[in-house]
Amino acid sequence: MPVIITLILSTLLLLPLSAQAATAITCHCFTDRSYDPSRPALADPYFLATTQNSFFAAYFNVDKKTIVMKKQTGSSADDLWIAYWMALKTGSAAEVLLSMRDNNKSWKEVVVPLRLPVKLLGKRFAAEVSSRASEGRLAQIVVDDVLTRHRLLGAPELAALRKDLASNQEVIISALIAASTRQPAIQIYRDVKKGTRSWGAFLGEAKIQPSLMQSAFSTLLK
Repeated sequence: MPVIITLILSTLLLLPLSAQAATAITCHCFTDRSYDPSRPALADPYFLATTQNSFFAAYFNVDKKTIVMKKQTGSSADDLWIAYWMALKTGSAAEVLLSMRDNNKSWKEVVVPLRLPVKLLGKRFAAEVSSRASEGRLAQIVVDDVLTRHRLLGAPELAALRKDLASNQEVIISALIAASTRQPAIQIYRDVKKGTRSWGAFLGEAKIQPSLMQSAFSTLLK
């Protein structure tokens, strides 16, 4: 009898941990991956995700499959942006930084003890991380830094996109389409948000294939 009770208690104690682990895992399985004119926005979630992954892979020179796997096993896109960007800045391994972050630490607790110079991190990132900003806010600063540093978007247009509450995914796909079509990124974004166009429609008209996005970004980042 005591053995049975012990087993029951052990199972109950493990349930919260299993639930927590399950909620941390993000599914990146998309059933709709091609543009359908009769349902123009159906595959937009896929286009947004794969464009960001392609940009990430091109900038950090990592396999896109690795990024998807990390997201599927619990790493958020925000944490990946911060960890890989910090790795470039410091020479540390992104995996080490992610491991520190996963150990229930905030990014402030990870970054501040490293005593990195403000010049290395940039004033915006250094100030925000010191004030314990969310990973969403820090990732936005990272994405903005990459886009403006490589002139994929000008600062005024990027500011307009952020003022209109464009997400990292939306900013990145707007930049790619704008570079390919010479249309203003802010107008592309607003057309989609108004529902007059979809991301899939814009990509189709620009002849941008998801399978070639990473190489397209690699060219833009040179």
